[in-house]
Amino acid sequence: MYDFSYHRPSDLDAAAAIVGAHDDYKLLAGGMSLIPSLKMRLARYPGIVDLSGLDALRGIRRSGTTLLIGAMTAHAEVAASAEVAGAIPALAVLAEGIGDPLVRNRGTIGGSIANADPAADYPAALLGLDALVITNRREIGADDFFLGLFETALEPGEIITAVRFPIPQAAGYCKYPQPASRFALAGVFVSKLAECVRVAVTGAAPRVFRLEDAERALGGNFHPAAIERLAVAHDGLNSDIHASAQYRAHCVAVLAARAVAAARHAQG
Repeated sequence: MYDFSYHRPSDLDAAAAIVGAHDDYKLLAGGMSLIPSLKMRLARYPGIVDLSGLDALRGIRRSGTTLLIGAMTAHAEVAASAEVAGAIPALAVLAEGIGDPLVRNRGTIGGSIANADPAADYPAALLGLDALVITNRREIGADDFFLGLFETALEPGEIITAVRFPIPQAAGYCKYPQPASRFALAGVFVSKLAECVRVAVTGAAPRVFRLEDAERALGGNFHPAAIERLAVAHDGLNSDIHASAQYRAHCVAVLAARAVAAARHAQG
């Protein structure tokens, strides 16, 4: 690990001031991706700003038709939250399936979406639920937030403070985890909102994306049968030692139907 300066501010303004003055500094949330990268010398920054002292960025709160989750809230807290289970049970299921207990206890929702790993789980939930990413400067819709491989719309020095999820009529998440990492070889998040149905896919491509053919089919009939003949194009999907693009396309179709079935089951 290379030498770097370490900062642990106790409030958001202080954190923003540090990264505002040093745009080459890196924000540290749970550190589940950043710390290994530093240890293996795959990344190097002159300064690290640890957000773990910002208690204001933790917590889960339901307000009317939305659920607000603080950026520094750990995956395990989301998985165990009665508020989440009551509002969006699929989100609790998703959080419970992330990594292993160490990752779930240290990793945070804000760190996960800022990292924008193409196989991470939370991006599918944000895109599938049409969530809003709240930062210290603005609010960004999920459709505009994830730009590419490890790339988001965040500007230098911008800090995610929370994510606001609309509470859907129904939602389901199903993934095929890579056996060693537990990252999604492919995963699909489906939601039925008041205005529309959204279907988001993670793990299959360089970034999370929506499956619009499935959304149109499910908009008329929110049932697995509506997409039983869904053909997912493999062009642009990932192909690696774990799975070919054709295999991932097949997985997406299967997982989408299972996610709809899970959503209907949870709906009762």
